[in-house]
Amino acid sequence: MSALFIGLISGTSADGIDTALVEFSDEGPEATLVHARSYPYANELRAEIEAAVQAQQCPLAALARLDARIGDAFADAAAALLNSAGVEAAAVSAIGSHGQTLGHFPDESTPSTLQVGDPNRIAARTGIPVVADFRRADVASDGQGAPLAPLFHAALFSHPSETRAVLNLGGIANLTVLRGDGSVTGFDVGPANTLLDVWASRNGCGPYDAQGAYAASGRPITALLSRLRSDPYFTRLPPKSTGREYFSAAWLDGLLGDEGADPADVQATLADLTATLVADAVGREARDAACLLVCGGGAFNEHLMGRIASFTAPLPVESTAAHGVAPDFVEAMLFAWLARERIHARSPQGLTGVTGATHSAVLGGVWLPPRQF
Repeated sequence: MSALFIGLISGTSADGIDTALVEFSDEGPEATLVHARSYPYANELRAEIEAAVQAQQCPLAALARLDARIGDAFADAAAALLNSAGVEAAAVSAIGSHGQTLGHFPDESTPSTLQVGDPNRIAARTGIPVVADFRRADVASDGQGAPLAPLFHAALFSHPSETRAVLNLGGIANLTVLRGDGSVTGFDVGPANTLLDVWASRNGCGPYDAQGAYAASGRPITALLSRLRSDPYFTRLPPKSTGREYFSAAWLDGLLGDEGADPADVQATLADLTATLVADAVGREARDAACLLVCGGGAFNEHLMGRIASFTAPLPVESTAAHGVAPDFVEAMLFAWLARERIHARSPQGLTGVTGATHSAVLGGVWLPPRQF
């Protein structure tokens, strides 16, 4: 027997919604990606999200409207996915929706995290039960609330006789360490695509640095790299998580200095920042790893992948595609999987070891479509 679930997420870049229709075996952890698509946000909606995130202030009426509009966008994306796959809504057990993160503050005096995208609207418009609000139960248990990807990495990529490291290159880079004994650790390493995208956009290269060509045209600036790497976050021990609330354009601007550096050289330096931080993390936490598997949008950045391979050599570095999992949809699959775990009232294995929570929690709440009340 098997069951279908949908996973939905908009990541740190806030450029659109990744969707995945996933088939899970009832008897084990096997997951098959049936269909997947990415749907861009409308320009106006993306601009509203960017304004809210960058200002870190949002009027109450604007926040309520944004929650509703993102919920509608997620519902439309789920419906479009089903239409593209030729699958009826009634065949889907549940939708797992991460929503859009507007703020992640796990280290404040009152730890908090906020993802928006009203699950009521997704359930009402699709007719499918929705599982959402995954992070706050962990924060309420004194955890970081992130990253959650290592929990699914363990289900997909663990090997009983070797240690494996899995690197997710989204807006933020996070590293998972999977040991042969079944133990799982993971944490946010630091910035990845978020700063690369900011700098590429600022310098006329479009919303992102396609295949890392812009970074490859420059030369890393040693002094700038040293300043960037001096941030205390990078020497903190796990568990830890972060976001672009911290590693923002303002953070970068404060460290650039006034040397008048060539913009392409700055981009090359930002790529090396991510690559060296990954190498540091692997060397500290996964020295015995047999391989480094890479997923997320950054897996398509050829320059960045090459720099990571250079700094982590001789460790084999390869895309998760080599292991049968599309690198750009691993996170969407994660939230389909988390929805399945919630429907079965299970706390994901390894949660406390990743987030530092004092006890395991069942993640997410369940929203039923109106006809099911």
